[in-house]
Amino acid sequence: MHLPFTPKARKRTARLFGAVMFSALVVSPVFVLAQNKNPGVSFSTAEAGGTLPAGWKNLPVVKGKPMTHYTLVRDDHTTVLQADADHSASALMHEGDIDLNQTPVVSWRWKAEGRIEGADNRNGSKEDAPARLVFVFDGDKSKLSLFDRASMEVAKRIGGQDLPYATLMYIWSTTAAPGSVIPNPHTGRVQMIVVSGQPGDAGQWQTLRRNIVQDYEKVFHEPPGRITGYGLLTDTDNTATTARAWYGDIRALPGQ
Repeated sequence: MHLPFTPKARKRTARLFGAVMFSALVVSPVFVLAQNKNPGVSFSTAEAGGTLPAGWKNLPVVKGKPMTHYTLVRDDHTTVLQADADHSASALMHEGDIDLNQTPVVSWRWKAEGRIEGADNRNGSKEDAPARLVFVFDGDKSKLSLFDRASMEVAKRIGGQDLPYATLMYIWSTTAAPGSVIPNPHTGRVQMIVVSGQPGDAGQWQTLRRNIVQDYEKVFHEPPGRITGYGLLTDTDNTATTARAWYGDIRALPGQ
């Protein structure tokens, strides 16, 4: 199906494209990395001030926007990843090497300096978060609604990239209770689950654990396809503010 490029259609699909552009950049290569016996990342084994781990790339959300700065630093005698966003939005991403049949659970550590003033993940013009863990999935796009398929087609024509079938995010948010599910304001193909942001969370390391398969089935109402990419995102482009967060090791684990 082809849609006319009316100003209204361009504006609507440009918002959709921007909402998930970083995901499309991850899945655009023809190849996908072989599934790893030890997927995830160990920032703790790296040197502070050194280069980012192999296979991890800082990808823009929208071309031309400032990039979030990701660096390795020491925190409490351990090397962690520090994210600094200044009116910026970019994701540190890795191509998919997680086999959900073997390792459907993810565990990770993170710490956010504090809330982003004015941020509200339910509002497209305020949709920022100090910390996010992102998973991008493949799937059968023929099963999507006519609107979703048409929007993806127009977004591809605008940006030249295929958009992912689905994106699941775990986010740090103060505007919704833990466990809340927030659809991206521009597309239901991006779903966010709030896992942090309660009073007392700011400035504190948190150790989190989620079953990706169970969460995907809860928000998308079907089993997940193959993970094509995963990573981290700290962004303040919509609120035009600053934020700092730290990320510890991320591990994919067997289910229990």
